[in-house]
Amino acid sequence: MNQKLQFIAGVFLAALAAGCASDNRPVFTSDAMIPAEMADASAVARGLSKTDQWKIDVLVFSNLLERHFWGDGAYSAFFIQADDDVVAALIKKYPKHIPPVKPASHLDLSSNQSPLDRDTGLPALILSAEPGELHTNASVAVTSRWYAGATATGSCVFSLKKTGGDWAIASVK
Repeated sequence: MNQKLQFIAGVFLAALAAGCASDNRPVFTSDAMIPAEMADASAVARGLSKTDQWKIDVLVFSNLLERHFWGDGAYSAFFIQADDDVVAALIKKYPKHIPPVKPASHLDLSSNQSPLDRDTGLPALILSAEPGELHTNASVAVTSRWYAGATATGSCVFSLKKTGGDWAIASVK
C-alpha cells in the first residue's frame, strides 16, 4: 500500500473512531475555507441580512452563556461557532466569563478526543446556532447545539421575533 493510500485510510479510521464521520463534529466558519460571500449568501437565502444574522447570533449565544446549563462540566473554555466578529463581540461583552469565551484558534479538535482548550489542555465546550428560514411575521427559529465530545452534546430551539430593528427571544425549548 503506498503512503498516500495509507494516510487516507488512517485519517478515515481516525475520523470514524472519533465519531466525526457524523454531522455532530462542529465546523468553525472562522477556520473553514468558505468564502465570506458564500456564508453571506446562505444567510440571505434564509431571508436574513448579515446584520440580522449578527444580532441573532449575539442574542442566542449571550443567552446560552448566561444560562450556566453546563453545570460542573469542568470546561476551561467556550468556543463559539460563528463569524470572527460575533466571537470578538462576545469576548468583549463577557470579558470575565468563567469559563472564558475564546477564539477558535485556541481550540484543539485533534482526532480521537473531545474538544480541548489549547492553552490549558483541558476539555472545552463548543456552541453553535443555526437559524432557519425567516417567516413573513418577522420570526425565525434558531437551533442551538453544544458539543464537548460524543457523550456531552445537547440542543435547544430558540424562537425569535423581530420588532423594529431588534430581535427578542420569544421562547426556548
